[in-house]
This record gives sequence, structure tokens and C-alpha cells, in this order.
Amino acid sequence: MTPANHLRSLMDQDRLFTTPCCFDALSAKLIEQAGFDVTFMSGFAASASRIGEPDLGLMSYGEVIDQVRNIREAISIPLIVDGDTGYGNAMNVRRTVRGAAAAGGAAVMIEDQLAPKRCGHTPGKEVVGREEAFDRIRAAIDARDAGADILILARTDARETHGLSEALHRAEVFAQLGADILFVEAPKDEAEMRAICDNLPLPKMANIIEGGHTPDLPPDELYDIGYRLAVYPLSLMAASMQAMLETLADMADGQPRHRRLMGFDELRRRIGFDDYYEMSAAYETSRRDG
Repeated sequence: MTPANHLRSLMDQDRLFTTPCCFDALSAKLIEQAGFDVTFMSGFAASASRIGEPDLGLMSYGEVIDQVRNIREAISIPLIVDGDTGYGNAMNVRRTVRGAAAAGGAAVMIEDQLAPKRCGHTPGKEVVGREEAFDRIRAAIDARDAGADILILARTDARETHGLSEALHRAEVFAQLGADILFVEAPKDEAEMRAICDNLPLPKMANIIEGGHTPDLPPDELYDIGYRLAVYPLSLMAASMQAMLETLADMADGQPRHRRLMGFDELRRRIGFDDYYEMSAAYETSRRDG
């Protein structure tokens, strides 16, 4: 089963998929080890991790695709890719979709923000006009239909700048054009979340950022509202950063740090040392026998 078909089979199920977001191969590996069915490469977290810069359009297409490739080589669960605005005009969007599919992405998100994009829960974002937004999604779908084996996750940020009705209109047209999953970013309350799920077809995604605009509802409530994906872009990165800062403070103060650390045996196992040694032993045996 291809990554795209794997994700399609998940989206056909009547349930909510809690989706922790990864930012590199190791975080994705831990997500799979924890038993989650799907992950999402957060552009915010990947930009912070890879280049140490904010999610303001600074990470390039090539860097994003390279990050996707590294993550996909480490996991077997479907990976959703943050394709930002597609990195240019409609032809760039087509290339972004093809590249994400070739790197192993199960779905790619294309949004209607004005480039350079911003995190959907930070100030200053703007969206392009309707026709340009529709052209981006049309180009993404054309690339999929021309052979890129990947789902199209169509995102609109129009709620913040133009109101909910405009966001719903854009998402409805995205669905008519042939998108596979819809994402209306940053609804302000539960009523708006219900309006999104009640008025739009296709599986819908909720984006839950601790301290962000969208209510951080429990998974059973998100399912009841009508969502099928609930992604958490910053949870793992924020937890990692907090743990690193606390450990650094302990080291600076000359305090014991072991209480904050994963044991060395478990660390090696989760990274893959034990599997490596087990597999490599078979080749050593055949070499001795020869």
C-alpha cells in the first residue's frame, strides 16, 4: 500500500486521528513507536529545528523536501507534508506536489496565504484573492491527477482576514475542485468549528496549538464536532525545548541532570541501535561460515 492509499484508508474510517506533529526523523520515529497512525511535518517546528528560524517562509522548497525524505526513511506511518503556499505560482505548486509525493509524502497541504506565509496563529498574515487561491488548489489537483500519488490537503487562512463565511466559501470551492481533505485555519470557538464541519464535505482537519486561537478541545469532542484529523504542531517541539532548557540550567548550576534524562539503554533502543546490531549479526555469521 502506498503512503497515499494508506492515508486514504484511514480517512475512510469513522474516527478521529490524533496526530502529533514531527519536525525531524527522530521525532517522527518516536511518534510511530508511541502507536500513532499518522504524523504531520509541522512547518513551524521543522523551520525551527532545521534552520533555527521562525516559520515566516524562510525554509526553501528544497530544504522542505529534503526534510520530508529524511523523515519518511525513518517511519512507515503516513506523513502529511506542509507545502506552504507552493513556493511560487501555479507551476511551482505542481512541482511542490510532485516533489512531496516523490519524497514519500501521503498528503501535501497547500494554503492561500500571501507569500511569504506566516504561522496561522501569529499576527500579520494575509491571503491572496479567490482566483489565485483556487488556481493553487487546481494546480495541486492537476499534479495529483497527472500521476503524483498523494492527497491534497487544501487550507484557507481567510477566517482571520475576511471572516468565516469567506473561509467556508473558499473551502467549498476547494472541495469542488477535487481536494481530498479540508482545513479552515484558526476558528475562534466551538460554534465556528461546528459550522466548518457541518457545512463542508470531505474529511476536515483541526489545528490545535497550545495558546493559539482554536479551542484545545479533548479528542472525543473534536470527533463529535466532525473532525477526522487533529494535528498538534508544537506539542513535541515545545516539550523538547523546555526539557533542553531545564537540563542546560541544571548543567550551568552544577546540578544533577539524570532525573531529566532518558536512560542510555532505552535511548539506544529507540534510536535503533539494538535493531542494527541484531540485523548486522546475521551478516557476521554468514561471513564466518564462509
